[in-house]
Amino acid sequence: MAPRDRVGMQLRDRPEFKSKSRPITFGKDASVAEAVAVMAAKNIGAVIIVDDADKVIGVVTERDILIKIVGADRDPKALKLDDIMTREVKVARETDEVLQWMRAMSNERFRRLPVVDADGKILAVFTQGDFVSYTWPDLLFQARQMAAATLSRNYGVWLVLGGVLLYTVLMVLLLRFI
Repeated sequence: MAPRDRVGMQLRDRPEFKSKSRPITFGKDASVAEAVAVMAAKNIGAVIIVDDADKVIGVVTERDILIKIVGADRDPKALKLDDIMTREVKVARETDEVLQWMRAMSNERFRRLPVVDADGKILAVFTQGDFVSYTWPDLLFQARQMAAATLSRNYGVWLVLGGVLLYTVLMVLLLRFI
């Protein structure tokens, strides 16, 4: 897909959306130790905390565990996910635009974005890494467009400079043969 066709692209249109496995979810009363075991076994950096209707109510990340458990010298077996989860989670709808969330994640400095359906049920989790394949081609396209616009906007200047350069080269060559 050409970068210019990406305007208005929805999260569900990204190839990663369809290929992602179901997010690992837990209820808020699960133990931190249980979540850590699953995170380690599956090599993932976060789990999503959902209510009984499968709606996102929190997230627990490696950073939460490091700061709130390890750094505080607390026992993960004695704590529930509810004790350490981040409660104010940004949640996207599958129909939201990719660019909207890319900007939000970058500006607001969060790395995981739960994506939900129209009923608010968890479908996927996008990470900043999921957008890398989107951003590089888009950035290259924009750089080419800006370069072309800059050259065409300053066409007169380039024409004059090119003419002066050509005149100079011709004069140098003529002076050598005279």
